[in-house]
Amino acid sequence: MASIYPRRMSDWADRFAPNLEVFEALASQTLAALPHHILEQCGGLQISLAEYPEEPVLDALGIEDPYDLLGLFEGNGLSEGAAEVVTGQMPNRIWLFRRPILDYWASNDESLGAVVAHVLIHEIGHHFGLSDEDMEKIEAAAE
Repeated sequence: MASIYPRRMSDWADRFAPNLEVFEALASQTLAALPHHILEQCGGLQISLAEYPEEPVLDALGIEDPYDLLGLFEGNGLSEGAAEVVTGQMPNRIWLFRRPILDYWASNDESLGAVVAHVLIHEIGHHFGLSDEDMEKIEAAAE
């Protein structure tokens, strides 16, 4: 409820939406917290950040609303021979999309760090060859 004598919310009054640098720091913190044996298998994996997914990506996935895609794994998972690098082959890459993640964060009761970590770990799961269904089962078992 508004007041004619509003309290100053010093923690939020002068803040701006987290930029790509903040997302990079959050992703780095998540990676640093992963067990060493997992990180070893992510050696050539690139983490990239963008405001939104590109239109051709959305079209290829049959997604109309860019806010429906928070992250994306591109490449061949470890179960598909990702360790065998072929000359001219693009490295495996994970995309984190800032604006869709911010929209999700604003609509849910999770910290931004938790949302970024969840999306990043989910996409790392694809690098390991796990399907969305596999990851849902793992998450359900952990709850």
